[in-house]
Amino acid sequence: MTDPIDRAPFYHDGMRELQDRFDGRRVADGLEKHRLHFAFWEQDRQLIEAARFFFIATSYQDNVDCSMRSGDPGFVKITSPDTLEYPEYDGNNMYRTLGNIHRNPNVGLLFVRLDGKSFRTRIRGKATIHDSAEALAGHHGAKVVVRVRCEIFPNCPRYVPDLMGAAASIPANPFVPRPGYAPPPPEWKSRDYLKDVLSKHDPHRKRET
Repeated sequence: MTDPIDRAPFYHDGMRELQDRFDGRRVADGLEKHRLHFAFWEQDRQLIEAARFFFIATSYQDNVDCSMRSGDPGFVKITSPDTLEYPEYDGNNMYRTLGNIHRNPNVGLLFVRLDGKSFRTRIRGKATIHDSAEALAGHHGAKVVVRVRCEIFPNCPRYVPDLMGAAASIPANPFVPRPGYAPPPPEWKSRDYLKDVLSKHDPHRKRET
């Protein structure tokens, strides 16, 4: 478990000022006391382990970024009561998310099921990047693995839209790495200004013969 000394206050001064301005401090304190937790509840586990995507926010100085990570259900693994990890697959070589984490471990994660009724799981965490053989072995196709120690806060689904009507018929993403399967190259790798400058590690780079 994360030691209390490692945790920043759940609310900073700016949040407190607005809570007081709109008479919300009592509600905010009640939510922190009864909903903030430092080990995954069963409802968190069910949402996270079935997720096909989640959103991640990172920052370093003035560089703020929000992105999405996706994969087959189970690509995010809960590895201890307060820790999860996920694979970074082949990407666009900008390293905006990983670069921010490399400089600033503070991250925000959002897991949401777009069915209009399931609670969201919001996470404030400390992220680390791992590329050992042991870490990579747990995630097929991973370039690196990101591990996050979490503070967890479930959130009301009141404003979550219901987009799940056809969810059962959504096919598997063809770009997700799987054992015995080589994902096709995305369209952008064939653009004239990129196709000849792909990273030497890119799985879709044309090899010299």
